[in-house]
Amino acid sequence: MEESLEVKIGRLLLVSGYKLATAESCTGGLVGDRLTNIAGSSDYFLGGIIAYAYEAKVALLDVSWDTLRQYGAVSRETVLEMARGARKALSADIAVSVSGIAGPGGGMPGKPVGTTWFGLATEDGEWAQVYCFPGDRIENKSLSAQAALKLVYDYLNGERSLDADLRVR
Repeated sequence: MEESLEVKIGRLLLVSGYKLATAESCTGGLVGDRLTNIAGSSDYFLGGIIAYAYEAKVALLDVSWDTLRQYGAVSRETVLEMARGARKALSADIAVSVSGIAGPGGGMPGKPVGTTWFGLATEDGEWAQVYCFPGDRIENKSLSAQAALKLVYDYLNGERSLDADLRVR
């Protein structure tokens, strides 16, 4: 049986000495939940901020109202600000963020249901990815948590495809 991403991430964080934080919107804490399912995760996971509403993103993660008005919550710009904000608020080495349209409603032209952006902020730089998941609300949330963990894992594992923003459909 293959190890879960959260186990692999934990091992890589312990070896590197890095501390991780999360900033979650549409996943409502699923990324943090998965990370904390691993015994000993307090050695590398500092915590997470669930910022679902615009007001929470601004107050807790220092996302700019201008960014939210111009690009919306589900955007490259917002997830990068969310990741930066979580990294700063929790004094983390790495922060991952997620914001998307889980469904069944909320889709719009250019941002259909399932559209989800991910951000990663580290001392080495920042990256963003976007996916469009095909599932229902629960499936999209689960797929989003998995994709956020994969982004962290790829970074920790030295995956160089992070050198540019990725758009996956």
